[in-house]
Amino acid sequence: MSMAANPAIMRAVETLGYRVTTGDVASQAGLDVKLVERDLLALASEAGGHMQVTESGEIAYLFPRHFRDILRSKSWRLRWQERLGKVWNFIFYLIRISFGIYLIASIALIGIAIMIILVALSSSRDGDSGGGDSGGGFIPTGGFGGNWFFFFMPDYYGPRRYGRPRAVKRGSRGYESNQSMNFLEAIFSFLFGDGNPNADLDERRWQTIASVIRNNGGAVVAEQIAPYLDDLGHQSQQEYEDYMLPVLSRFNGRPEVSPTGQIVYYFPELQVTATRSKPHPVSAYLKELPWRFSQASSGQIILAIGLGGINLIGALALGQLLGDGAIAQELGGLVAFVASIYWLLLGYGTGFLGIPLARYFWIQRRNRKIETRNDQRQLRAMALNQADETVQQKLSFARQFAAETVVSEADLAYTTEQELTEQELLQADKIDAEWQRRLEGRSQDKN
Repeated sequence: MSMAANPAIMRAVETLGYRVTTGDVASQAGLDVKLVERDLLALASEAGGHMQVTESGEIAYLFPRHFRDILRSKSWRLRWQERLGKVWNFIFYLIRISFGIYLIASIALIGIAIMIILVALSSSRDGDSGGGDSGGGFIPTGGFGGNWFFFFMPDYYGPRRYGRPRAVKRGSRGYESNQSMNFLEAIFSFLFGDGNPNADLDERRWQTIASVIRNNGGAVVAEQIAPYLDDLGHQSQQEYEDYMLPVLSRFNGRPEVSPTGQIVYYFPELQVTATRSKPHPVSAYLKELPWRFSQASSGQIILAIGLGGINLIGALALGQLLGDGAIAQELGGLVAFVASIYWLLLGYGTGFLGIPLARYFWIQRRNRKIETRNDQRQLRAMALNQADETVQQKLSFARQFAAETVVSEADLAYTTEQELTEQELLQADKIDAEWQRRLEGRSQDKN
């Protein structure tokens, strides 16, 4: 059974122009060098790629531009992943809009149930021969101070004091103009936000670190990497630069000690490239993005709050009208159904306003922590720009290890693209044996 292709590696191959080295892909994708080396071999085997090997043993991989089609034709798993991805996107869209649909349905059910009850109570009052208070037997007074539910009734006792809910709907037309997010999606965004803005933070971190290393010829000092890391540990850990261990492990780096006892780090795999390129621009430090409450417009948020308020007030009023449930049993039908799900309606109404409120304070607290981490990384970047003599000496020593090896097609010992002469085959066998020895040695190291 063939290995599933790594999507990050496939994207990197496409971005880099289909001819890459292990260092190119590891730098572009920010992935572990050993993982990239293994997956590139597998991808080349499955997708009809070719190896191009220099006499010194450096390898570049050349892929056909339609390699995804080749993989798709071979792998049922890849085909189903693409199909399931489209299905899931549609299902998730339905999930997002369902919260808005439920809000509208809840308001409609509550409003209709209240009107039915009020009409029934009015009919009971009109048919009451005594004209006194005896017709109020079905009217619950509750604990909110009398028959305050007449707020929802037609005007029987005086001029109307409140606008109808329809006015809110008319006013909502301006909220939905020129919006990339429709109102039903805005409801979901108001409730739960739009996801973690730093979901790709680790990917950005390692891509940037790899770019910094390559921009400096594959050799750096710890102070150049520190602005892209989080907690550097205690003072003793910082002194011994323990925070560089994950970087060394990921990109197969090697420490070197200067005659004065200073440590620099160089990364041979990241010094090899398929094509010579200009330095990749990077930010001075890794900046986390603040969380946003919602990407919905202010108008959509105001409308969502308004409808949420109407829903909650309506649910509370309905609870007063239902009282002990006797009127629901008497009227039956829709009123009985709404009474049976009343606590669900009230719970949704409460959560609709409660969840965003709690999330707002949670976001404020989280953004303060993000700002603190950004400030710490920025201070490290400023310290590097104002490097003292010790750091300058380290940078000078690191430049001695800087290098760039371009796997040029003119320097190839052999390539799997063409037939080879007998002499070239002997040379290729030697290189293959050496390469196999390296792979076996690394496999033993892993074990």
